[in-house]
Amino acid sequence: MEKKFTVSSFHEAKMAGDKISMLTAYDYSTAKLLDDAGIDCLLVGDSLGMVMLGYEDTLQVTMDDIIHHTRAVARGVKRAMVVADMPFLSYHISAEESVRNAGRLIQEGKAHAVKLEGGRDVIDKVSAIVKAQIPVMGHLGLTPQSVNMFGGFKVQGKSEEQARKIIEDALLLQEAGVFAIVLECVPEKLAKIITEKLQIPTIGIGAGKFCDGQVLVIQDMLGMYSDFKPKFVKQYAGLSHVIKDAVKTYAKEVQEAQFPGNEHTFTINQEVLEKLY
Repeated sequence: MEKKFTVSSFHEAKMAGDKISMLTAYDYSTAKLLDDAGIDCLLVGDSLGMVMLGYEDTLQVTMDDIIHHTRAVARGVKRAMVVADMPFLSYHISAEESVRNAGRLIQEGKAHAVKLEGGRDVIDKVSAIVKAQIPVMGHLGLTPQSVNMFGGFKVQGKSEEQARKIIEDALLLQEAGVFAIVLECVPEKLAKIITEKLQIPTIGIGAGKFCDGQVLVIQDMLGMYSDFKPKFVKQYAGLSHVIKDAVKTYAKEVQEAQFPGNEHTFTINQEVLEKLY
């Protein structure tokens, strides 16, 4: 087995110029497949609210939801690092409550690190969690938990004022002790500037090729989630069609009594059988 990917591995990758691969995962079997395939880091994102639970956005996701799915993912990995999202309102009220919730994700969910959204407004929470010896990944740009403030899912950092704020927030997060920062839906050249200014890795999602790594939602990149397809998503497979075709064939064979066949059934001794009538 390859060496386990850790917080130190993020730093080493940045120093060596190696790209970091990251995908979301929400269950044991998917996590095991991704880990076997060599993905560096698995994110149990609050995106599970939309792709797993059918919510309209991520705001309804609870701590219990994240813990439940993180625990399943953690059981499926041997090498990959597991990062759990801190859901809406789990780190907004006080530093003390933020540490307690981050601790639950580590202790109950078996995550290796937590991720939270925001910049200067959450620096005190980030610092408190880091001081509690819990690794923190930051998240700037389009932060889905703030979608109502943004007025929808929109690219962030296109104006000079917005761009400078994101740069400043990235530096503040680095100073507060985060080990990496996700940049979501920001212009590629802005992400390049931020990546060059930071000593910690940037992980892009809709932020271009100059980030130190990339992350996508697994259902998006495998073509399983059809409700909405962001511009930044590349579909590496069309599993929705594969799954639908397989299910249709299964249903047809059940209706026509083609399944199960002899190769799928078990036998009983004829003498035993005759005594049952």
